Amino acid sequence: MRSLPKNQVVTTSSSKTFIGKNQKHESADKHVSGEALYVDDQPSNANTLHAYIGLSTVARGIITKLDLSKVKAAKGVVDILILKDVPGHTDIGPIFPGDPLMVNEGDEVQFYGQVLFAVAATSHDLARKAAKLSIVEYQQKTADITIEQGLANESFVRPSHTIQCGDTKQALARAHHTLSGEMQIGGQEQMYLEGQASYCVPTEDGGMTVYTSTQNPSEGQKLVAEVLNVPLSKVTVDMRRMGGGFGGKETNANQWACIAALLANKTNRAVKIKLARADDMVATGKRHHFLSQYKVGFDECGLIQALDITLSGGCGISPDLSDAIVDRAMFHCDNAYHLANANITGHRVKTNTVSNTAFRGFGGPQGMVAIENIIDNVARVVGKDPLEIRKLNFYGAKGNRDVTPYGQKIEQHIIPDLVTRLEKTSNYQQRRQAIAEFNKASPILKKGLSLTPVKFGISFTAQHLNQAGALVHVYTDGSIALNHGGTEMGQGLFTKIAQIVAYEFSVDIDTVNCMSTRTDKVPNTSPTAASSGTDLNGMAARDAVLKIKQRMINFACEHFNLNATEISFNNNQVIAAQQTFSFAEFAQLAYMNRVSLSATGYYKTPKIYYDREKGQGHPFFYYANGAAVSEVLIDTLTGENKVLRVDICQDVGQSLNPAIDIGQVEGAFIQGMGWMTTVELVWGDDGRLQTMNPAGYKIPAIGDTPTEFNVELMPDSPNIEATIFHSKAVGEPPLMLGISVWCAIRDALSSISDYQYSPSLDTPATPERILAACEQMSNLAAKQA
Repeated sequence: MRSLPKNQVVTTSSSKTFIGKNQKHESADKHVSGEALYVDDQPSNANTLHAYIGLSTVARGIITKLDLSKVKAAKGVVDILILKDVPGHTDIGPIFPGDPLMVNEGDEVQFYGQVLFAVAATSHDLARKAAKLSIVEYQQKTADITIEQGLANESFVRPSHTIQCGDTKQALARAHHTLSGEMQIGGQEQMYLEGQASYCVPTEDGGMTVYTSTQNPSEGQKLVAEVLNVPLSKVTVDMRRMGGGFGGKETNANQWACIAALLANKTNRAVKIKLARADDMVATGKRHHFLSQYKVGFDECGLIQALDITLSGGCGISPDLSDAIVDRAMFHCDNAYHLANANITGHRVKTNTVSNTAFRGFGGPQGMVAIENIIDNVARVVGKDPLEIRKLNFYGAKGNRDVTPYGQKIEQHIIPDLVTRLEKTSNYQQRRQAIAEFNKASPILKKGLSLTPVKFGISFTAQHLNQAGALVHVYTDGSIALNHGGTEMGQGLFTKIAQIVAYEFSVDIDTVNCMSTRTDKVPNTSPTAASSGTDLNGMAARDAVLKIKQRMINFACEHFNLNATEISFNNNQVIAAQQTFSFAEFAQLAYMNRVSLSATGYYKTPKIYYDREKGQGHPFFYYANGAAVSEVLIDTLTGENKVLRVDICQDVGQSLNPAIDIGQVEGAFIQGMGWMTTVELVWGDDGRLQTMNPAGYKIPAIGDTPTEFNVELMPDSPNIEATIFHSKAVGEPPLMLGISVWCAIRDALSSISDYQYSPSLDTPATPERILAACEQMSNLAAKQA
């Protein structure tokens, strides 16, 4: 495995370790030693209670009896909580209503695993045992479990939306070739290492301090305040770090914080709640599964002339974030390809399953895999390597091929050069020929190769979320406290923001202390999501630093009678003409002369807008780009597969920290590869999630890692937009590079028919599905013979 160039090493601390240098994660040592504190590690009050939940056991039905007498009488139980006990709001929908905190007796349960009540006991084990003692009876109703059932009943959580460009109907009628088809795109469990957890401590005057594993502290603050019926100012959310989030803690952390806070308020004792893995998987939302249905028109060379596509997202029982997620799927069903005539429709389908939610990529991956499926199918019709068809259909600066179906102009055409570079560095063409020869001589084992691109839009599609705040203090000993609205979930956000602050002050990074994300320090924050954490919070932190720095410069000019050009910050020192001070000495001098050394910073993303009625706008500040070449081996007798080699080139602009960025690329790719191949969510006809633990839900293990794994950051590719030091986002885009593995499997399958046909292969490409596709290809090959 090659990750870092040979001439790059990770340094620990130096005032010269600034932007574009490798800097280890600020909590790396604590992660390894076990000293890093997570929610469940917080020191607990002596009288802390432990909460647990009772879940429904039907997918849909009226609760006719909810008997909690045995729960109340159980050993260690102090109190219980039902919906009627809530003094404030009872619906915790993040944007639109539809997410009841619990379900009352007499009301309707809408999915298997919905919360009915909570219990507080003197220990976690006693609370779990007590929660199992409830007696619940239902009048069951017919449930819609699949997307098809929801569509048939015209059941939606939000209105459908359409984006149009050109004249799709006429272009399809004129096209030399047309193809129609559909595919199922599977969902994905976030599978964060640290499960959902919250710890709530009552404060005086009816307030609450909330320690919770969340990507969205301000939303948690708002909802806790609303269920308690108190002002937001009385609730403080404190979040130092998560053990992973991947979108699963953007909205789904709120319910557990609210339950713990309500029980803490009711008992006037601190309350902690943490979910067991199986219950976590049953009760929390996942990546949306989708149904893609399309008709595509193209010429004899494979140039797409028209596309009519419908993307139906399985949303579960409520809107949650589904409006924006399906929007993003629609925005990305072009991926890197120009569509002159397109009709793109997105449905938000209601099903009696847990409400699906954010997951790394936020709908973008589902839109991309839909178009990559189409590209592969077009290639087989015209008898060309799918890479040729991809390159033929790329966006470009010439020929009016630079505007997306939603009207945004592509300002920076990275993909063509990036793909050309990767095609050469991976020896794609030579390997393509070698694989074709291998497959001719190998009747059982077949190899596949695919190069797929990624063009991913960066910004929240909800415009108001594209803002951030920060708070920076410089103390008289020269140490710096840094607060900002972003949350750390292992991705290295705190490290990058600390680098930015250290760079601007020209001090050692160890001088900067990254504090917990707290709603009483930086208010009204946006979730750490949409790959925007560094873009937003980095700029806000820099804004705060520059305010303090300007005050220090102004003071020096006045105090020493100098011009601003004679003042500089360099290598832990402040130089004022002929005088040199340590940063700490100068901070002390400024304080003694009554200079404020504290400042707030703020940033909002420019240029973005979207007119929903017209389906046109500029929803993204810029695009992050990348491409991957994957080579796989499949066994046509068993459907088993192995990823042999992966080559990646990812455009991160001017990287702030190459070591962290490469780590993000590697991790995202493996997670995307898992989504495409191994992680399968299975619901029974009764609506029960059957894959609710790692025994049945297989995430990639170290043995699934490609034997050869090469990752390169695209050199000399600064962002043309005014992002923080012209960097680009890296959190989500590389996940979609995992699509190359699925396309490579399809390429291997196609070789069974001598590349004449394209196999039907829903995702994930499990061995069972690969084996069925082998049979399909063999039958088609036999008919052709």
